[in-house]
Amino acid sequence: MIDFDSIDWSDIGQATLDTLAMLSGSLILTVAIGLPLGVVLFLASPGQVWANRVAHLGLSLVVNLLRSVPFIILLIVMIPLTVALVGTSLGVVGAIPPLVVAAAPFFARLVELALREVGRDTIEAVTAMGATTRDLVLRALIPEAMPGILAGITVTAVALVSFTAMAGVVGAGGLGDLAIRFGYQRFQTDVMIVTVVLLLILVQLLQMAGDRLVRHFSRR
Repeated sequence: MIDFDSIDWSDIGQATLDTLAMLSGSLILTVAIGLPLGVVLFLASPGQVWANRVAHLGLSLVVNLLRSVPFIILLIVMIPLTVALVGTSLGVVGAIPPLVVAAAPFFARLVELALREVGRDTIEAVTAMGATTRDLVLRALIPEAMPGILAGITVTAVALVSFTAMAGVVGAGGLGDLAIRFGYQRFQTDVMIVTVVLLLILVQLLQMAGDRLVRHFSRR
């Protein structure tokens, strides 16, 4: 029988805050790293202004390798590096480095795909006017690809929610950690249900906010 009165709601509240902290911190760093990486991937691809086959293949290989590693394995493999970077592999702080390493290559690919949707005529027209590469990127490519980039951020944020839940396996805290410690190990079904519902609500809110932003920029 499910008894919601037995739930420690202070633990639920703290776990929710931990999840939001992991999500926001890792998403900001993911965008900060993945956006320029995706731009470089696009510019270095064949037919673009920085076309370089070797550089493009090298970057693509690194991105594909990081994307192919299951997150739960990446969490464990990165423990020594995480400790070296932030001093611990536990808690919210210890979860952010592997979250960023897992999500940044994924987001970079989404950025590259969004930039490929920009019309070739637009790129050629801006280049013909003598624009520098910086002007091309900041005044043409990113503004034109903004709906696709925002959609990529939304998809990445939703993926990060699932990653934060998995990070609970190694003591990262958050709703995933609470679900494992209480819902799974102690068979408290009520805690499991609450954490799952909260994660579902979080994903829905992220998707709704992302869709609204995409529609807004698509009309501009």
